[in-house]
Amino acid sequence: MKIEKSIRSHFQFSIFNFQFSIVMGKVIIFSAPSGSGKSTIVNYLLAKDLGLEFSVSATCRAPRGEEKHGKEYYFFSTDEFKKRIEAKDFLEWEEVYPGCFYGTLKSELERIWKAGHAVVFDVDVVGGVNIKKIFGDQALSVFIKAPSVEVLRQRLIGRGTDSMEKIEQRVAKAEYEMTFADKFDVVIVNDNLDTALVEAEKAVRDFLK
Repeated sequence: MKIEKSIRSHFQFSIFNFQFSIVMGKVIIFSAPSGSGKSTIVNYLLAKDLGLEFSVSATCRAPRGEEKHGKEYYFFSTDEFKKRIEAKDFLEWEEVYPGCFYGTLKSELERIWKAGHAVVFDVDVVGGVNIKKIFGDQALSVFIKAPSVEVLRQRLIGRGTDSMEKIEQRVAKAEYEMTFADKFDVVIVNDNLDTALVEAEKAVRDFLK
């Protein structure tokens, strides 16, 4: 509980109310603790003929591996991110860890809706809750869970991208994030990937009808 409270105290977020210049389309939100398999499920759905397009999030963390600016994320310095917050460029933003920000650019939604597609968000749990509040029934929010905290820990270790200290920080944060599951429209336990993919596709197809 001491770790959880410490992490929770660092959660800062804000929602901006925008008047969009075009008619709002539908929004599908996927959120999960790190290591739950969320990105795999999102990429599977994007490859389907569902009229979906990925909303690229902004962050001030460093790129990992072969990640590129504008593809996996928009990578900004902390100072640039803060300037964009002040300019109200974000639909929502969150300080996930001290000095580490993530957010959703308003321009991303307008770009995707203009193309006639539904927006897909792959966002942090708190960001997912915030976006659902903004769009209400226009949004489907999906929470992806690992079957257990220990499974999640082993998945993070298997990535080989973070130190053990960082992994334990992510695991502690994940335990807190799991308390948000009941705020989502659909909860999928990713114990078996094939089953999780089927459940996610059905939920999305039903929402888009």
